[in-house]
Amino acid sequence: MSTLSPPPRPTPPSASPQPPNPISLRLYKVLAASFDDDATREAIRTLSDLYIAPPAKGKEVRRDDDADLDDADELDVPARAQAKPGGRGIDEAAATAVVARARKNLRRDVDTMLAASSRKFLAAFGEVDKQLDILQEHIGTMRERCDEAQTQLRQTSDACRTLLDRAGSLREERHEVAMRQNIVSLFLARFTLSEDEKEAITSRDVPVGKRFFAAMDRAEKIRDDCRVLLSGADVQPTAGLEITLATSALLEQAYDKLFRWCCAEFRLMARDTQLDASPALREAVRRLQQRPELLTEALAHLAQTRESALLAAFTGALTRGGVGGLPRPIELHAHDPLRYAGDMLAWVHQALAAEREGLEGLFGVAGRRRMVGAVRTREGPEEAWMSEMLDRAVGGLGAPLKVRVMQTVRSQESSITSYKLANLLQFYMLTMQRTIGEDAVLSRTLQELTDASYKAFFDAIDALGRALLRAPLDLDDHSVSPPLAILDHAQVLREIMAVYESSLLGDESAEEQTAGFRAILDRLVDPALEMVPAAAEAKQRQRPRWDGTVFVLNTLEYLLGVLEPFAWTQEKQEVVKGRIAGVVAQLTEEHYNTILRDAGLDEVAAALESRQPDEPLSRVPAAQAGRLQQALDAFSGWLSGAGVVHAERLAAVDARRVAGDVHSAALGRVAETYGRLCEEVRRAENRYEAGATLLGGSRPFGQVHLLWQIFGLEGGAAA
Repeated sequence: MSTLSPPPRPTPPSASPQPPNPISLRLYKVLAASFDDDATREAIRTLSDLYIAPPAKGKEVRRDDDADLDDADELDVPARAQAKPGGRGIDEAAATAVVARARKNLRRDVDTMLAASSRKFLAAFGEVDKQLDILQEHIGTMRERCDEAQTQLRQTSDACRTLLDRAGSLREERHEVAMRQNIVSLFLARFTLSEDEKEAITSRDVPVGKRFFAAMDRAEKIRDDCRVLLSGADVQPTAGLEITLATSALLEQAYDKLFRWCCAEFRLMARDTQLDASPALREAVRRLQQRPELLTEALAHLAQTRESALLAAFTGALTRGGVGGLPRPIELHAHDPLRYAGDMLAWVHQALAAEREGLEGLFGVAGRRRMVGAVRTREGPEEAWMSEMLDRAVGGLGAPLKVRVMQTVRSQESSITSYKLANLLQFYMLTMQRTIGEDAVLSRTLQELTDASYKAFFDAIDALGRALLRAPLDLDDHSVSPPLAILDHAQVLREIMAVYESSLLGDESAEEQTAGFRAILDRLVDPALEMVPAAAEAKQRQRPRWDGTVFVLNTLEYLLGVLEPFAWTQEKQEVVKGRIAGVVAQLTEEHYNTILRDAGLDEVAAALESRQPDEPLSRVPAAQAGRLQQALDAFSGWLSGAGVVHAERLAAVDARRVAGDVHSAALGRVAETYGRLCEEVRRAENRYEAGATLLGGSRPFGQVHLLWQIFGLEGGAAA
C-alpha cells in the first residue's frame, strides 16, 4: 500500500502569485480526502476483492473461452507479472501493473462482472418460469372441476328449495307452539297453586309451619297479581275472576285453619305460668291480623286461659309459695302489713310485666325501653289488643287482692303504717294506670284501695288531732319545755314527712310537692298550734307563777324545727313563724316591763307616758326631782348587776338565738326610754332645777350612747 500513499505536497514558490493550476487543485483535493470513514473503507475492500492477488506458484490461470480476448489479457496481467522469476522487485512490478490496470479499466471491469451476474440470474429465472407454466396448467384444470361442482350444487339447491321452504315453515310453527307452551306454563305457574301447596292449605295432616305459610304467601301473591287481569278493558276477565274466586276460597280455608290452630295453642297455655309464644304462633297471629274478627275471637280464648292461669298462680303464691317452698307463701307475712301488701302488689306487678313481655313476643312488637312508672305510649292496633289482653288477664286478680288489702288497711291503728300503706298503694296504682290504662279493671281496683287507705289514714290523723286538743297539761310539771303529747305528735309528723319524702319520684315541682302534703300538714300542725296557747292559758290560770309565754315559744320553736328540714313545708313554716313572731313580741314587751321594774324606772316611764302634754314633768309626783334621783340611783345600781347581760326568765327559752334577740330588744327599748327621759329632764319646759346635775349624778350620767355601749348594742350607740 506504500505506492498509494500521497506524495509530499510541493511548497509553492515565494515569488509573485500565479493563477492556481486546475491539476494542482484536483491533486490537492484528492490528497486531502480522508479514508477513515466506513463507506470509503468498504469501497476499497470491494476493489481489492475485484483485483485479487494472483494465485500461488505452479497454479495456472483458468481462461474463460467465452470471454473476450482483450478482457482475458487485461485480467491476467497480474498473474503473468507475478509468474515472472525474480525477487521482491517482480512482486512490486506486478502490483504496480495491477493498480495501473485498475485505474484504466475499472468501469469496464465492473460492467463485465455485472453482466456475468445478470446472465446467471436470467438462467435461474428461466427455470422458475418453466415451473410457473406448469402451475398455471394445474390451476386451469382445478377451475374447470370447481365450475362443474358449482353447477351440480346449483341444480341440487333448486331441487331442494321446496323442501327447505316447507321445513322453514314447520320450524316457525314449532317455535310459535313452543313459545305459547312456555307462556301457558308460566301463566299456570304464576296464577295457580301446585298440588303440594293446595295440600298444605287444605289438609289437616299438614301442620301450621313454614310449608303452610309459604303456600299462603303464594296464594296472596296470586290474588294480588289477578288484579292485573281484572284491570284489562279490551278482553273478558274470565280467567282473572275464576282464579280470584278459587284463590280466595283457598285463603279463607287457610285463615280458618290458622284460627282453629291458634285456639288450640292458646288453650294449651293454661299450664304455663308465663306466656311463651313460638315463632309459628307469632307468625299465625300476625297473619290473623288481616282478619280482626277471627283474631279477636282467638284472643278471647287466650285471655280466658291466661286469667285462669294467673289466678291459680296467685293463689298458689299466697298459700303454697314457690317450688320447694321458696319463696315462702305470702300469707305467712300477714302479721306485717307493709310486707304483706307489698309482696302481693309486687307479685301482681311482676306477673303483669311478664304477661306484657309475652304479649309483645306474641304480636312481634319490640319492647321499647322506658323508665319505671313512665307513661306507656299506645300506638297501633297491636297496642290496643295487648292492652285489652292485659286488662282481661290480670283483671281476675283484683278480687282476691282487694279482699286481703282491705282487711289489712282496716285492721291498722297506727297512722304511720296507714300512710305507708296508702303511699304503697298509690305508687302501684299510678304504675298500673300508666301501664294498662286508667280504665282497666286492676287500675280501678287499686284506685278504690288507695282511696280507702287514704281515708283510713286521714281518719287516723284526725283522731290524733282531736286527742291532742283534749290532752291536758300536767299541773305538777314546772318546766316550760314542749309537753310529752306535743313530742309524740311531732314524732308522728316527722315520720310521716319522711315517708312522703321517700315516696317522691324527683320530677315533681315545688308546687306539686307542697300541694301533695298540704292536707296532711293542716290536719297535724293546726291542732298543735291551737292546743299550745289554749293549754298554756288554762295551766297559767291555775299556776300564775308558771311562765306560759316561754312555754308557748319553746313549743312553737320545736314544731318549727320539725318542719324546717323539708322544703315543701315552707307554707306551714311561715304560719308557725308568724305565731312565733307574735309570742316573741309579747315576751319582749313583758321582759321590757320586767327590766324597768327591776331597774327602778317603771314609775318614771309610766309618768312619761301618762302626763298631760302641757303639764311639766317635774310636777308629776312620780317624776319629781327627789323621786327621779332615787330612780336614777336604782338604775345605776341595776347597771352594775347581772341583769344587764343575763335574764333569769329568758334562760328557760330553748332557742338561744330567740332569747338573745328578746333581751337585746328589751334593752334597746330601755335605752330609748332612758334617752327620752334625759331629753325631757334637759328641756326647760319641764322646770327641773339643775337638770344636767341631776342626770350626771348616777351612771350613765345622762350619756345615752354610754348606755348603749353598756348594753352592748352597737347600732344604737352609733346612732
